[in-house]
Amino acid sequence: MCDEKNKKTPECESSVNLKAEDYRDPWLAAGVNKAIGFFPREFYCLDNYSAFKIEYKGWVYATVEEAYQASAFLEVADDVAEQIRHAGSPYEAKQISVANKDRKRPDWETEKLEVMEALLREKIKQHPYVREMLIKTQQNRIVEDSPKDTFWGWGPNRDGENHMGRLWMKLREQVLNGEL
Repeated sequence: MCDEKNKKTPECESSVNLKAEDYRDPWLAAGVNKAIGFFPREFYCLDNYSAFKIEYKGWVYATVEEAYQASAFLEVADDVAEQIRHAGSPYEAKQISVANKDRKRPDWETEKLEVMEALLREKIKQHPYVREMLIKTQQNRIVEDSPKDTFWGWGPNRDGENHMGRLWMKLREQVLNGEL
């Protein structure tokens, strides 16, 4: 028992003045060498899955991801676009899109970058917080740090095309120049 009388015993001394490292050590000693973090990072608002509603082409979407996925089906498969609008999450919206990939707009591959830029532009216009955070990136390189996606992100080898990061940097420049 750690009371006033026994506070100098080894058992009691170890429970006093704990630091953050002291909380990690038992995990490491138990063979746990990987932690799963779930606290959002500072610039999470730039993520397409972040919870910032967006109005686009007369519809309100819960996230940019849902608006992007629905856009692939507008005017060619409105039933799929409607399913995406009613999806329970951005992940579900993407799954609906993948399941219906054969029904996407025929020009989707050539238009998707333009659509994404328009969606990000709207996100900046509709959410002052996103605009503020984009400015806070200063002149730093912005990267979609996906370990899988080599088109939108940097991929597993960090040599992907990073189109998402490039779009954000392009729009940041327009914000800083007063064009957006």
